[in-house]
Amino acid sequence: MLHWERGTVTGTRSSWRGVDRLLVEIEGETLSAIAYPELTGTPAAGEQVLLNTNALRRDLGTGGDALVVARLDVTPPPEATTGHMVKARYTPMQTMVDAIDDPEGEHYETIRDARDVNGMPVVVADLHSSLPAIVAGIRAERHSARIAYVHTDGAALPAAYSRTAARLREAGLIASVISAGQSFGGDLEAVTVHSALLGAKHVVEADIAIVIQGPGNLGTGTGWGFSGMQAAECLHAAAALGGAPIAALRVSGADRRERHRGLSHHSSTAYGRATLTAVRLPVLDYTDPRYNAFHASVREQVESTIVEEGRARGIEHEVCGVDAKGLRDALEDVPVRLSTMGRTLAEDPEAFRYAALAGRCGASLLPAL
Repeated sequence: MLHWERGTVTGTRSSWRGVDRLLVEIEGETLSAIAYPELTGTPAAGEQVLLNTNALRRDLGTGGDALVVARLDVTPPPEATTGHMVKARYTPMQTMVDAIDDPEGEHYETIRDARDVNGMPVVVADLHSSLPAIVAGIRAERHSARIAYVHTDGAALPAAYSRTAARLREAGLIASVISAGQSFGGDLEAVTVHSALLGAKHVVEADIAIVIQGPGNLGTGTGWGFSGMQAAECLHAAAALGGAPIAALRVSGADRRERHRGLSHHSSTAYGRATLTAVRLPVLDYTDPRYNAFHASVREQVESTIVEEGRARGIEHEVCGVDAKGLRDALEDVPVRLSTMGRTLAEDPEAFRYAALAGRCGASLLPAL
């Protein structure tokens, strides 16, 4: 059931590329609202807008913002695009994009003729909060690496919603954001994760790709009902295209929920029971001075769940010991706020350390300069 409300724009808040954050008054109450210029244009002060307040009114994890559906006083001009690809298909907000797969697009011949990604490392994670930590790990190992981020459609469809990706892009830490599947609003658009990875390699000329859903992971507490399950499909895509798939482990030393402490059940399920190709599983190397009982327990969980589940299917995953030297400094130097499930780097360092280990693992596969 939809929850619609009308309001009046009274001002603006901090905005970023592809996102306008507005102050909207509804019957004396001031709310924060997000408008996507690609969909609605930019509402001005005094305009009447129609808002979707579903998640906001139910106190769900949307960042505390309502969403602008339409401007009631203004019909924005159509976007200037020659694209024929439709995203968010058959919803009222479906949008036309210039996809790299589009026969009319400038990159069509490149994507049509591409057969594989030539061994490109592909780091896959299920939580969007892993993105800056993976970038930090890559750059700690190979500072000059050219990184592409593939934003999948498992969670937030607008790639622009990610302030993290926008700031990493502005800082030059990632070369391009590619929105894949039903997601939209990246620097490049792709119809599938497969074509996004081909675009990362042959259009962006990336050395390494990161594939993660956007903000808004959906979880239910059940074994299979979480949007991060999509990570298995992304690993399959990387393998099918001749890439080197690396599965970033979801680990926590501070989560109050037992199923997410140590190795999260999301990782053991997505990588152990749903992944049907061999992948690298980065853990802290036992020779690292930070190695202790916690890390030994994580490694044992990885071996007894993911590795054993794979072996039962004839799949030999590779547990990769990676040292964490310099990673804490690299994480602290990332120009975005590190936060996962409301916990900071100081509050849950292992969550970010294991993501950074995956990044370093991927970068270590790059040819020597």
